[in-house]
Amino acid sequence: MQIDVQSAKDLLAISSDLVVLTCSSDTYQNEPGFTAFNHAMAHQLSALLERESWTAKQGDVFETHTLGQITAPRFALIGLGTLAKEPDLGAIRLAAATAVRRAAECKANHVAFILPEELSDSWTDVEVGQAIAEGALLANYHFESYARDKKTHHHVSKFTVYSTYDVAGLSTGIKNGEAVASGVCLARDLVNTPGNRMTPTIMAEHASKIAHEYGMTLEVLDREQMEELGMGALLAVAQGSVEPPKMIVLRYQGRDTWDNAIGLVGKGITFDSGGLSIKTAAGMENMKTDMGGGASVLGTMKAIGQLRPAINVVGVVPATENMPSGSAFRPGDVISAMTGKTIEVLNTDAEGRLALADGVAYAKHHGASQIIDLATLTGAALVALGTTTTAAVTNDEAFLADFMEATQTAGEKAWQLPAFDEYKDLIKSDIADVKNTGGRFAGTITAALFIREFVENTPWIHLDIAGTAYSDKGTALTPKGATGVMVRSLVQYLLTKSR
Repeated sequence: MQIDVQSAKDLLAISSDLVVLTCSSDTYQNEPGFTAFNHAMAHQLSALLERESWTAKQGDVFETHTLGQITAPRFALIGLGTLAKEPDLGAIRLAAATAVRRAAECKANHVAFILPEELSDSWTDVEVGQAIAEGALLANYHFESYARDKKTHHHVSKFTVYSTYDVAGLSTGIKNGEAVASGVCLARDLVNTPGNRMTPTIMAEHASKIAHEYGMTLEVLDREQMEELGMGALLAVAQGSVEPPKMIVLRYQGRDTWDNAIGLVGKGITFDSGGLSIKTAAGMENMKTDMGGGASVLGTMKAIGQLRPAINVVGVVPATENMPSGSAFRPGDVISAMTGKTIEVLNTDAEGRLALADGVAYAKHHGASQIIDLATLTGAALVALGTTTTAAVTNDEAFLADFMEATQTAGEKAWQLPAFDEYKDLIKSDIADVKNTGGRFAGTITAALFIREFVENTPWIHLDIAGTAYSDKGTALTPKGATGVMVRSLVQYLLTKSR
């Protein structure tokens, strides 16, 4: 999709397939744009809106054929809510996404998207432009099926923003949004791809493309190299699969020296059968998505490769399958992680935390002074927070506060769970330093505290995206399938740290 910006002058002369006028519910009837279109339509617009009691709530749509009264054949109003009282940048993002969805439904190729003359003073033109591009591009995403007889999906080809605001600022924001959206869409593609077509080796190939295109340093450790480094936790998970494991590392250097790097570590279990603690058939059906954390890390690295922030970032993806076989690791085994800590394995389906144990240790090896890990880790996260909110656990409250502010700007939801010392008792082992499951209660918390054992004193945030990495229903911003969750938030945090 091509996105550009034009100065809002003669709105009635706009030539497109669908004209969208965005409206704040507290001011829209006094907006010059609304007045002009209403007059051109012989005041039928205001009469229809009054009849339907349309109030411009956030995401609300009113659409009509213009019957030649203006140049465009279709006209729509999309509500932004009460911006004067509750300024929400997410309303702009949602409006752009809704406009693209409506255009796709009516097979429109070109959308004209008109901003109101008055927006919140708390936003810059760059922020508004970024939100528009993110919304439009994420709504336009479609994962191509493998069927020979494919259903036709309509992609909107052009999206023109009309505004009285600074064209240069909006254009800069749109470029930023395009970079972020490309990272989100990569993460979605990786997660949506079936496990036989998204192995650890293929994930490493995607990382190689990112490194080559954006001048990053790539390291991919094979089994022998991991053995030399003592990565017994990841290697234990990999024992049962014929697919070779990979420890994937991307380094982006935005400063003159490699110091104070931020580590992003994403679980990369490309298919999870549960191992010998095998899942049910139904429980395995969607386990191609178990590398959602790793996918979001690669998506974030792609985005920052385009944005070039003045910051150092190391992205780490411990990638493997978790399969049952005669060589698979067993419940009751004791294994050693890269840090030297020993782990009693009680359940081979609690494998993601084992991979992350070596992943966070290797991020520290590469100089990470802060670590954020992401993983589709526990069903308990779904029970606690459902499918709209990511669970967060930390050992550094100030670090998490900064990140949570980034999630709000990015329009993603996260919620902190406690990490009280009492929970640590649940993962104590009688025969090893720690055990890999804490039992039925507080599952998301105990899984996070297991990872904390290997982070040690490094400032750290754990994000459990088990409920948010995949959508069974879809929204305006996210079609059914992978969401690319937390890419927007991670990029926002990294950009904030680079300023």
